Amino acid sequence: MARRVLPGLPLALGITLVYVSIIIALPLGALIFKAASLGFEDYWRIVTSGRALASYRVTMLSALVATIFNTIFGLALAWVLVRYKFPGRRLIDALVDLPFALPTAVAGIALTTLFAQNGWFGSFLSNFGIKVAYTPLGIMVAMAFTSIPFIVRTVQPVLEDLDPALEEAAQSLGASDISIFRRVVLPLLTPAILAGVSLSFARSLGEFGAIIFIAGNQPFQTEITALLTFIRLEEYDYQAAAAIASVLLITAFVMLAVTNILQARALRYTARN
Repeated sequence: MARRVLPGLPLALGITLVYVSIIIALPLGALIFKAASLGFEDYWRIVTSGRALASYRVTMLSALVATIFNTIFGLALAWVLVRYKFPGRRLIDALVDLPFALPTAVAGIALTTLFAQNGWFGSFLSNFGIKVAYTPLGIMVAMAFTSIPFIVRTVQPVLEDLDPALEEAAQSLGASDISIFRRVVLPLLTPAILAGVSLSFARSLGEFGAIIFIAGNQPFQTEITALLTFIRLEEYDYQAAAAIASVLLITAFVMLAVTNILQARALRYTARN
C-alpha cells in the first residue's frame, strides 16, 4: 500500500484550494474582470488622469521612504532584541506586534492625536518648524507604524538561528565588528531582509485606515491611491475604482516578483559561501 507523505493530504489540499479560491482568487479575479471591462482607451484615461498620477506619486514615495526607515530601524530593533538582555525586553518584543493587533483606524486616530500641532510629539516638533499631521510626512509615519513588524519578524528568527561560531571565527582572524557584520552576518540576513522589505512595501501601498486620519486627504497633495479608489466607489464608479486599484495590484505583484528573484540569488550566494 502506498504511503502518503501527510495523512489526509487530499482533504487538506482541497480545503486549502477552496479557501484560496474564495478569499484570494475570487476577489482578485473580480477586480481584474471589472477593470478589463473598460476599453483600453478608457482604462488608460482613468489610470493616467492628473489626480490618479498625483495619488500614485504620494503613495509610492511615502511607501518607499517608510520602507527604507523600517529596514534600518527594524533591523536595529531585531538586533537589539536578539543580542541583548535588558529590563523591559519582553515588553518591547510584544509591542512590535501591536500594529497587527490594533485596528488601523484606531492607529490613525492615535497617530493624529500624537502628531497634531497640539499633540505630545507634534507640539515639540512644531518648535523646529516640522509639521507631521496633514502632510506627506504624516503618511510616511502611518505607513512606517503599520508595516514595521514585517521587517522585525522576518529578520528576528534568522538572527536567533545564526551560528555564533561564524562570528567568533571572523573575530579570531582579526576582523572588526563592522567587517564581521558586513561580510558574515549581512549576507546571511539578506534573504530575510528582502522578504521583510517586500511585505512592508506592499502593506504600505495598500494601507488605508491608519492614513486617512493623519493625511489630510487633499487631492494632488496628501491623497493616497487607496483613498481615491474608495472615493470612486462612493461615487458608484466601480470601473474607475477597479482600474485605479489594479495599478496598486500590478505594482505589488511586480515588487513581490522582483523580491523573489533577488531572494533566490541571495540564497544561492549564501549556499555557495
